[in-house]
Amino acid sequence: MSIQTENLTAQRRILVVNPNGSPEVTRLISDTATAVLHPSTAVRVLHPEGSPRSIETRADRRRAEPLALDLLSRHRDFDAYVMACFDDIAIESGRRFLGAPIVCAAEAAISVARMFATRIAIVTTVETMVPGIRSLIASLGAEKVCTVRAAGIGVASAAAGGAEIDRKIDETIENARSFDGAGAIILGSGGLTGRAGALSLRHGLPVIDSIEAALAMAELGARLRPKK
Repeated sequence: MSIQTENLTAQRRILVVNPNGSPEVTRLISDTATAVLHPSTAVRVLHPEGSPRSIETRADRRRAEPLALDLLSRHRDFDAYVMACFDDIAIESGRRFLGAPIVCAAEAAISVARMFATRIAIVTTVETMVPGIRSLIASLGAEKVCTVRAAGIGVASAAAGGAEIDRKIDETIENARSFDGAGAIILGSGGLTGRAGALSLRHGLPVIDSIEAALAMAELGARLRPKK
């Protein structure tokens, strides 16, 4: 699936890859990209065919990563790239061959959250995601400031939304504030994109959408990229 914002006068072009195979999540990410990026930036949002509809286990990750890398290898003419998931799927390998900035949503979100607070909680979807996220934040040097909590909702359910989904996310954020001392929240899943503004108002603390953070950083990277 591919969603593209046409802009014949675009100053820069960004490719956003949702590494899971969910069209619903891809549409959510596309909506976020349209809302966040400057009108002079053209964006294409896509996901690999045959990828798992949600990446919740190491087996899912092993299946998704080569598909994401293949997709990147076939789209080498963009000014910057975003991997729109809370993982480092395809990041290291992509940086070796793309010749343009490729942004890890987790890395971008943690950088933004650190501007607001010294204690940060990452709210993700399912419990099986937690060990991988903990390993990732350790690799980014953020294990002393970040905790991880799962809301107990699947990625597809998160994307679909609803009152029960909202209740579980709210409860997880309140637990992170009460028990972890979190002064800022990161939404650690592509399926949670688009919720940060409302959640921040409701809970009275900064809530960072990892996809928004990655898009903003990719746009900056595209501007800073040396011209050929």
